Amino acid sequence: MLEIKTVVMGVEDVRRAVEFWTRALGYVPRGEVGDEWAELVPAAGSGIALALDRSAVPVQEHPRVHLDLYARDTADQAAEVERLLALGAERVDWDLYPEDPDFVVLADPDGNRFCVIDPTH
Repeated sequence: MLEIKTVVMGVEDVRRAVEFWTRALGYVPRGEVGDEWAELVPAAGSGIALALDRSAVPVQEHPRVHLDLYARDTADQAAEVERLLALGAERVDWDLYPEDPDFVVLADPDGNRFCVIDPTH
């Protein structure tokens, strides 16, 4: 049986991405951080790793794959969105929002889209 252990994300600037995602997720680098590649793992131990791979491919406006980050509830979602914006994320003017969304679309400093989800919505 296969299992997902690492999600790989293309970024323009690996070191900038490491700075953002370590602070956003509470992850730490596993091994050396280079200009071409870095792997981040949960500081608390087990979980899905996030690898950052330098890429010259432009960011997709509507990516086929993205991260969903789950908050605890509506208030936590709002607080997390503000925290991530303070870390360098940007709001995305998402044209595909449903009428009453349970998610907020943000972009990391490299423009990669991700969602902050309210599971209680």
